[in-house]
Amino acid sequence: MKKLKNKVFYTIFSILMLSLVSFIVIFNIQNYLDQKNIVKRNLDMAINENRRNNPIFDNNRNIRFMDNTIYTIKLDSNNNITDIINHSNNGIEETTIKELATNILKENKKEKIGFLYFDKYSYKLENGKILVIANNFNIQNMLLKGLRNSIIIFILLTIIFIYISKLITNWITKPVMESFNKQKDFIYDASHELKTPLAVIMSNISCLKDNPKEKKWLNNIENESNKMNDLIKKLLTLAKTEREDYSKLEGNLSKTIELSSISFEAVAYEKGITLEYNIQDNIKFNYNENDIKELISILLDNAIKHSYDNEKIKINLNKENNNIILEVVNKGDEIKKEDEEKIFERFYRVDKARTRNENRYGLGLAIAKNIVINHRGTIKASSKNNITTFKVIFKG
Repeated sequence: MKKLKNKVFYTIFSILMLSLVSFIVIFNIQNYLDQKNIVKRNLDMAINENRRNNPIFDNNRNIRFMDNTIYTIKLDSNNNITDIINHSNNGIEETTIKELATNILKENKKEKIGFLYFDKYSYKLENGKILVIANNFNIQNMLLKGLRNSIIIFILLTIIFIYISKLITNWITKPVMESFNKQKDFIYDASHELKTPLAVIMSNISCLKDNPKEKKWLNNIENESNKMNDLIKKLLTLAKTEREDYSKLEGNLSKTIELSSISFEAVAYEKGITLEYNIQDNIKFNYNENDIKELISILLDNAIKHSYDNEKIKINLNKENNNIILEVVNKGDEIKKEDEEKIFERFYRVDKARTRNENRYGLGLAIAKNIVINHRGTIKASSKNNITTFKVIFKG
């Protein structure tokens, strides 16, 4: 289970991190390309203005092009610098610009944008007459600031993604964990239930070997074998009801419940209990007939065993709006509030000593719950003033 949780965690975390890295990389690349295009556009704009002899480039020396500071260097026919125009108030000395222009002319390149994260200047040379230099300082700071912010965001989101991945992992694996724990409990409980009759059978076989004529050992073996057989049948029924891949046909639910209930009248009569019917006629529903019969059998068997003598058990069935409501009501010892949900768990028994003596394994209500769930319904138990009600709601 730990391996499963780790696998789910790393899968979710990897997907989130891959998305984050992709977004940050694409954002910074796009930002870089945008700034590079701005530098190129500013250089071209400055060249075009100089080409048209725009007087603003001679008279006004304080001009900004977007986030670049532009320098115009005029050259003679021998590539000698005749004039340097600094279109800014950034305090860069003319000798620095002249030295930079001289080095650029030695490179003998017409244009260079460079790598904006490191190169401080970009330039463009026009027909050996005009050299335009762009100071990348502001753009460089902007790009580095964006990169720093991206790294900070990456670190913060990584921490958040670790937390989110753990939450999602726990949410995804919770049903698996619950199922796994229930399976372990089921195996333990089933083994425990089978262990007792097996131990009795083995001890009786040993006694039978010593006293072959003693019939009581055979009777004990037969009784314990019947217990095991009954338990195995219930386990198989439980396993079957945990599957939903069987057919359901539309039928008369009222008739099925009424006929199934009538078969318990003789059992109820032995305790002086009367079955009272309040069943609405001709309720149509898509259901598996054998499962519904099993459901009624479990609920009535449970009600009869836990009813006081000489009382009534009510079987109510009616349709309200789009819901079909089935109730089995009996008068007897109350179910504790904390046990109202637990009694539907496999092998759960409120009175373990008593139910063990009666060969009751705590599987009946678990089977009933599976049947109800398979029919898209809900089941719950409630007790008040010694009146216990098992209520099943099907969506009609």
